[in-house]
Amino acid sequence: MIRAPGAPPEYFSVCCVTEWLPGFNMDSKEPEPPGPYQSEMDLNYLLLGAGLQGTAIAFDLLHHAPDTKNLVVVDAGQTSLAALEDRLDDDRVTTVCADVRDASVMAPLMEAADVAVSAVNYWFNAQLASMAVEGRAHFLDLGGNNDIVAQEFELNDQAAARGVTIIPDCGLAPGLAGILGYWLVDGLERAESLKLRVGGLPSSPLPPMNYKVVFSVQGLINEYIEPAVVIRDGRLKDVPSLSELETLTFPAPFGELEAFQTSGGTSTLPRTLEGRLPNLDYKTIRYKGHCAQFRLLVELGLCDATPLIFGDGKVAPREMLARLMDKKLDLPGEDVVLLLAEAEGWTADGKAIRKTVRIIDRHDGVNDISAMMRMTGYPAAIIAWMLASGEIDAPGARCQELVVSGDRMIEELRRRGVGIEILDNEPGAPA
Repeated sequence: MIRAPGAPPEYFSVCCVTEWLPGFNMDSKEPEPPGPYQSEMDLNYLLLGAGLQGTAIAFDLLHHAPDTKNLVVVDAGQTSLAALEDRLDDDRVTTVCADVRDASVMAPLMEAADVAVSAVNYWFNAQLASMAVEGRAHFLDLGGNNDIVAQEFELNDQAAARGVTIIPDCGLAPGLAGILGYWLVDGLERAESLKLRVGGLPSSPLPPMNYKVVFSVQGLINEYIEPAVVIRDGRLKDVPSLSELETLTFPAPFGELEAFQTSGGTSTLPRTLEGRLPNLDYKTIRYKGHCAQFRLLVELGLCDATPLIFGDGKVAPREMLARLMDKKLDLPGEDVVLLLAEAEGWTADGKAIRKTVRIIDRHDGVNDISAMMRMTGYPAAIIAWMLASGEIDAPGARCQELVVSGDRMIEELRRRGVGIEILDNEPGAPA
């Protein structure tokens, strides 16, 4: 392990919450969908963050991605890096204990990398993307904030001039959900609607909220309180999160579940598809009753960030809630990720059709990788390999749904043991 002087305490985590981005340029032409690229190169990756998602990304790049020569992992936490080294036990891995904002450390690492992958908190990503452009390394991240991602898109011209591709929002949602949603719509002659439903759940519901923490609590709270962006009657619109509750059914043992509006899961997709279909929305899947429980917390003001006076000090209700959720919802047991993407429209011969992708992914007990780690980290690692190998060749700042082939993503996830069902039937018929 290499430790940079003055590295701060461990602070890295991942949250995947962004909204549609008003700042990016949609005028550039969409690249042609690439085909499988047969790489015979030595590929070098720089991974930023050794937390849960960073661990999944590292595992995938070492075990599934062809031609990985070197993987350098940077984190400010020596304990996290040591645990990652022990877990991976691979001579291709080098760890560096440093602050990712330290340009003196990061510049040579970026220059040596083909691709840099950010699995740290979203507020580092704009600066890291700029460092990657300077070092001529392709860059992708897991997203987390619309303003930060808009700053990444502002690097478009610089990145294009240096032959670098920047792809924000490459996790589960935003990320995989948008890639699959766009792929479904693009397969229709004319689209009427796109519904995206995604949730990370405990395999068995547990009190107090039938939920367990599977990613950043602060990111989860953001999803529940920030407005959700939808397309209604062909136009972008904000709707409140925790609204428009519906029921949906997954195969046993899950049965009837609930879904409701949350922010950030589609990132750039509504802007990309505006004008191509009348209706699009994204909802989060939970066990029944969860939405009402969390709505009560919001209505009581427990998600407010303004500090309140308690005795001689001040405490923000949101910070208190986040700490309690981290403690009370860090529950035992395995998790599951559910994804349902449905596009309705018409084929070239005028036939009405509903096209559906359904994923049920479970904890990998052999390698001890949770479903959320798999479904967030693996898509990012797949995209990293596509960039490193040249399968994606689209310099500039790009929307993942426009440069990542849905067919190829499905192929690669299936190669990793992810169960993906693709169904075609008539609108109104059972999926």
